[in-house]
Amino acid sequence: MIGVGLTRAAIRAAAGRQFAEQGYDRTSVRSIAREAGVDPALVAHFFGTKHRLLVDVVELPFDPEQVVPVIFAGDREQIGRRLADFLLATLEDPEARRRITGLVRAAASEPEAARMVRALITREVFARIVDALGVDDGDLRTSLVGSQIVGLVMARYIVGIEPLASLPPETVAAALAPNLQRYLSGPLDASGREGRE
Repeated sequence: MIGVGLTRAAIRAAAGRQFAEQGYDRTSVRSIAREAGVDPALVAHFFGTKHRLLVDVVELPFDPEQVVPVIFAGDREQIGRRLADFLLATLEDPEARRRITGLVRAAASEPEAARMVRALITREVFARIVDALGVDDGDLRTSLVGSQIVGLVMARYIVGIEPLASLPPETVAAALAPNLQRYLSGPLDASGREGRE
């Protein structure tokens, strides 16, 4: 039984690393099995398809149920800064960054992987943000925030666009915060109408 647990753990570790570093489409069951030191048939035996393995190994590096209420507590005019600070602190942690870049790479590489990642993020993160906002256009605001986060992950951590890639995290957080603030609580249209609280 211990051998089975260790084998599953080795497969999960190899899959998590490869999905994060190579993306979904460039990761194969064979390459995962090779890194884990097992036969590819064992990967299929324990996890079924590559899609199911992705769902099993790709997880958020934080608990949204605990994080979202903290970010949305207090002064509404500082939500953008609190969220930006949290994002950069999370993304600067190597393990957390590996998981998040894995999600973004998977979603960008294959439609079925994108569907699964979208379902995970919508269920675990976006739904909680929409509830915390408590406004009629919460879905739109949350998806705009998501666009900023995905863009940041791609530009800074995956593609490595300079000078963004080498700026101090505090500088990036300060630059990102006003956009997040506007998306969360500011006007979204030309009329300047603010979101109803």
